[in-house]
Amino acid sequence: MDGILLVDKPAGISSFGAVARIRWIIKEKTGQKVKVGHTGTLDPVATGLLILVIGSYTKKAGEFSKLDKTYEAELTLGKVSTTGDSEGVITGYSSKKPSLAQIEQVLSRFTGKIQQTPHIYSAIKVGGKRAYKMARAGEEVQLQRREVKIYDLQIKKYDYPILKIEVRVSSGTYIRSLAEDIGQTLGTGAYLSSLRRTKVGTFDIKDSIKLGKINPDMLAGVIRNGTVK
Repeated sequence: MDGILLVDKPAGISSFGAVARIRWIIKEKTGQKVKVGHTGTLDPVATGLLILVIGSYTKKAGEFSKLDKTYEAELTLGKVSTTGDSEGVITGYSSKKPSLAQIEQVLSRFTGKIQQTPHIYSAIKVGGKRAYKMARAGEEVQLQRREVKIYDLQIKKYDYPILKIEVRVSSGTYIRSLAEDIGQTLGTGAYLSSLRRTKVGTFDIKDSIKLGKINPDMLAGVIRNGTVK
């Protein structure tokens, strides 16, 4: 069994958990252990498009992971989080309420090539260890700034303290870091209160299947041959 599977991951499950579930479903159908991998981590609290590679396609995982990505993100202004998202300890930061015009002006600074420091609670590896595991263990985590590219950044809705945006970015861009940087530039503070990935390259969430609906009998119809687009 070889190919790719476009999964709509729900909140509350890790990318590895989604992989494990599909691996189990394939074994139930075929009676065989088949390699399954993902092509770009989504945090447990995030939802959306997860491209899974199956069989020989696991060797192509790196090609898919380098593709640009599109997200729908919700930022909560006026507060900050220790983890940069809704899972951390959240505290008040500022009562400042920026206007839509002020937000548009700030967001314009975050398009094109920018420098970004990955969050210490990200899945990036430091010396072979995941940064978030080190942070949770109380270990010091030092991450280097890197250049990423924001191709497009649009406001979808603003009703203080909630700011909803859609952003298309290069691979390796951390949206929770982007949310925090936007909050700092606004002077309000901000954390990423929800995140949904809608596109990876030209692969679209509309062509995916909700993880909970996938069963052994439908596998043949949903695993496809895939080429990096």
